[in-house]
Amino acid sequence: MPPIINVIIPAYNEEASIAHVIKEIPDIVSEIIVVSNNSTDSTESVAKHAGATVLKEEQRGYGYACLRGMEYIASKELKPNIIVFLDGDYSDYPEELTTVIAPIINNDIDLVIGSRVKKLRESGAMTFPQIFGNWLATSLMTLFFNAKFTDLGPFRAIKYDKLLALEMEDKTYGWTVEMQLKVLKKKYSYVEVPVSYKKRIGVSKVSGTIKGAIFAGVKILSWIFKYSFA
Repeated sequence: MPPIINVIIPAYNEEASIAHVIKEIPDIVSEIIVVSNNSTDSTESVAKHAGATVLKEEQRGYGYACLRGMEYIASKELKPNIIVFLDGDYSDYPEELTTVIAPIINNDIDLVIGSRVKKLRESGAMTFPQIFGNWLATSLMTLFFNAKFTDLGPFRAIKYDKLLALEMEDKTYGWTVEMQLKVLKKKYSYVEVPVSYKKRIGVSKVSGTIKGAIFAGVKILSWIFKYSFA
């Protein structure tokens, strides 16, 4: 029996991109869940028209949106086997979802990170704060935990039962690194797979602003040091 796969897409004002993302997600996915993170544009109506389940989360923050998606899934009678997280800005290639979930299906891996490797990355797709922040965070995880991560990429897949066991709590910018740190602490299996990456549609709410980049950096580092000295 094939696994049940749900996709969670946090989205804040992504009306220009969200339909492209939804339409390019492979048919093997049972349900696409778009969590509108207090959007003020037509993100919700566009996503619904494209075939997604649309939820609302008024508290601004990436983690808030992800947790809202998880809350909805927990209320469903038929639970998924795999959860895929994907951004709504069309910077990822949704059709590569099959590549991202393959290690879970074929090798029983718990967590798979889509690594935005340079050779598959469009020039300018990642800002300097993103590149430096990824390098610093993953280097510190290597130093403190002997981790093999090279990216904090948001395109990722995880077994649903393992995701629940992580007891995720970050509400904003630290969601991705919290997940990876908790996987390391619990000694779950993980791998990275190379994924393509292109310039997003619109302006990033995190790396596109100095304030967002600073807040994200502080949150990511705080999670790493919290777990390093716990």
